[in-house]
Amino acid sequence: MKNLLGLVIFGCILTSSVALAEPSLIVIFPQTNYQTSAEKIFFLGTAPPDGQVLINGKPVTRSKAGHFSPSFPLQLGENLFTVRHDNQELQIKVTRLTTGLELPQGLGFAKDSLTPAADIARLPGELICFSALAKLPQGVAPPNANVSVKLANQTIALSPQPQQVQLPSNLAVLTGQNQPYAQSSVGNYQGCTTVATAADLGQPQFQLTLNGKTITQPGSGKIQILSRSELPVAEVTADAGVARTGPNTDYSRLTPLPKGTRATVTGREGEWLRLDYGAWINSHETRILPGAIPPQTIIRSVGYRQLPGATEIVFPLQIPVPVSVQQSQQAIALTLYNTTAQTDIIRLDDDPLISGLDWQQEAPGQVKYTFNLKKAQQWGYKLRYDGTTLVLALHHPPKIGNTRRKPLANFKIVLDPGHGGKETGASGPTGYLEKDVNLVVSKLLRDELVKRGATVVMTREDDRELSLVERQAIISREEPVIAISIHHNSLPDDGDAEKIKGFAAFWYQPQAHNLAIFLQNYVVKKLGRPSYGVFWDNLALTRPTAAPSVLLELGFMSNPDEFEQVVNPEEQKKIANAIAQGITEWFRSVK
Repeated sequence: MKNLLGLVIFGCILTSSVALAEPSLIVIFPQTNYQTSAEKIFFLGTAPPDGQVLINGKPVTRSKAGHFSPSFPLQLGENLFTVRHDNQELQIKVTRLTTGLELPQGLGFAKDSLTPAADIARLPGELICFSALAKLPQGVAPPNANVSVKLANQTIALSPQPQQVQLPSNLAVLTGQNQPYAQSSVGNYQGCTTVATAADLGQPQFQLTLNGKTITQPGSGKIQILSRSELPVAEVTADAGVARTGPNTDYSRLTPLPKGTRATVTGREGEWLRLDYGAWINSHETRILPGAIPPQTIIRSVGYRQLPGATEIVFPLQIPVPVSVQQSQQAIALTLYNTTAQTDIIRLDDDPLISGLDWQQEAPGQVKYTFNLKKAQQWGYKLRYDGTTLVLALHHPPKIGNTRRKPLANFKIVLDPGHGGKETGASGPTGYLEKDVNLVVSKLLRDELVKRGATVVMTREDDRELSLVERQAIISREEPVIAISIHHNSLPDDGDAEKIKGFAAFWYQPQAHNLAIFLQNYVVKKLGRPSYGVFWDNLALTRPTAAPSVLLELGFMSNPDEFEQVVNPEEQKKIANAIAQGITEWFRSVK
């Protein structure tokens, strides 16, 4: 969660280098001159438990130790708050920014409302759509205005559209405020066209005409129609190219593309490329292969080899093509695109993991292989290209120990203490940092797991900065039976920090869902903690496929009462013990 900076009022005068007394009134968040678009904001801080803390003259609720996190509404513009405790006073200014459009004074288009907003390339015959938000004088109905786009030698009329609601960000689900809300009343005009032949059409010119007055404004992006006979071919240069459902990072992730994957580029938008099977990828993760023709391959025999701890399925191809993986209950499916099956023989011995294999040509150029598994729990997979041969490695179930003293013997577990170094994470009302408590609890958890026989690999054992990619690489390299990332939670600006608390588990890959649910239920019941919930979430430390990977949020740094548990050494030992025992019981449950 967000990093919270602190403001401190001292109970005495400061010398040039040394404070003569410990700080007493502390406001960690918000810092003065803070800016937000939220309709309300919570204040996080502490003061000695005696006396009252007043914010704008209103007494606030505090924990036994004196911590507080009340919320206050914000007006648009500047909001001044005075925080008092006894004879100490702190003034904080918070500015609420408008989330609305920047509109012209009179007739015109709203700032940054013209789309396409970046250079785009499309196929002949494909729809090219334009939109604009027009500001009209008060009392003028949208049909009285004329909005159009001039593109090369054609004019496209844009028609007024019904009002659409807006959707909040994904983070809104964390505060339960994820319902649509009304859009600005600015007129929304849209229209589409097609172009049949390859051409560079240049920059569209938007026009708004009303009562004989015309305003012209160029669009931000140029438009190109690609030649179907000269489509470029891109090769993935990243170890795992990030494929998405659309042309920016707001769009959902798809199965990463292994290094070496080749695909035809069928469209562009800014720095993003649309690949022939429908996914988008950032051009920085690819290179264009001059003169290459659209990749197509056949597949004949499918190979099989059993290794210690894993089964590898080998798919010999002529060219590395895009792939996707889908896990489901007791099955894992691999789809090959731009591929035609000539498969007549597949080797599949009796295997500790796989009970059977089905395949079908789902559509022209699309072959799907489904591996039915002997048990519902999956233990991780890796996908790579060896030259032009695709290798899918499925990890075998671990051998569950039977000894009561060492039930996790021979198990390797990766523990990731979240944040570190400059990445401080959230902060509690005293300024105690999430990165520090994450490390304390992770070490306690490591010791509990080692007592039970596990081999534990820590991503960090001191206060060092470690990138998310480095943490993911450790999981991929070590190939543990499970990976657990330890965190403590906070809230967006408009969260109810006084009320929201609890333990939470996050997962992304289906193989980790059961582990997340089990640990959530076990810890909440064992310790009597409130449950914040279980979330499917696209987080860096839940995305690894090499092992079931779960991120745990042990409690809220932003909740005054729960923070007292978070920093209590005895409570830290209890939660480490509960998680370790929960992991042990989960392994027994999937034996």
